Amino acid sequence: MSNNKLAMIILDGLRFDAAVEQMGYLGHLVEKGLASRYCVKSEIPSLSRPLYEVLLTGTPPYRNGITTNQTVRLSQQESLFHLTKRNGLTNATASYYWVSELYNRAPFVIHEDRIQHNPEKVIQHGIFYFEDHYPDSHLFADAHHLLTAYHPDFLYVHSMNIDDIGHKFTANSKEYKGSVLMADSILATVIPAWMEKGYQIIVTADHGMNDDGNHGGTLNDVRHVPLFIISDQVEPGVYEEEISQLMIAPISCQLLRIKPSASMIPLSLPGIKAKELQFEERK
Repeated sequence: MSNNKLAMIILDGLRFDAAVEQMGYLGHLVEKGLASRYCVKSEIPSLSRPLYEVLLTGTPPYRNGITTNQTVRLSQQESLFHLTKRNGLTNATASYYWVSELYNRAPFVIHEDRIQHNPEKVIQHGIFYFEDHYPDSHLFADAHHLLTAYHPDFLYVHSMNIDDIGHKFTANSKEYKGSVLMADSILATVIPAWMEKGYQIIVTADHGMNDDGNHGGTLNDVRHVPLFIISDQVEPGVYEEEISQLMIAPISCQLLRIKPSASMIPLSLPGIKAKELQFEERK
């Protein structure tokens, strides 16, 4: 991968131990020296909407103000969508409608906002779903359409099935483990195709899931999530050092070769090949 395109995949509700134990394809890439694996500690509260904002802006909830799932308003921070657009790059997403509410319009209007194509918006190309059980198979088909039709420099994909099954059956269930296996199987199809098109890949999660079928608290089962990176900018391997979730956004800027926002923490990632780069803002 010699260009700077990035596909960032969020598997909502995927806890770290489940990813390590159940995701055979991603584990294969790590084992064969094609990917790196980290353990990320999420911000708290370990809730979805606040952590979408964390992942995309690199700012903690006390600062960005998105502290509950019921905080329905546009973000007041610079997200990866803002930064790519400002630097003359294109962006696209296939994701849950809360992402649209954070960066394009709030509240979400089902009959108007499901499919969005407007280069002047913060999110330039978007396909949004609004049912938690919307099949991951459909979601990744949506994402692949965006990738092949618009060739975005930054593609953000947000899957909800693991979280949905975790709430229904708990993390200590065959159904939850099966949903992780299914996501891994889908990734085994799309990742090679996207890599062939020159994309670097990030796979991570917003939060985990506990054995009661909940999240939101402070324990490791809901805070420890995986991070897999496939990029020639990162040395492959298993890294034991715990990574802050605030690091995901600056890592993404590094892979995209754009300057992070002033609110992001400095990049510090084991295995990164070029820790100090001179960025020139693109017009």
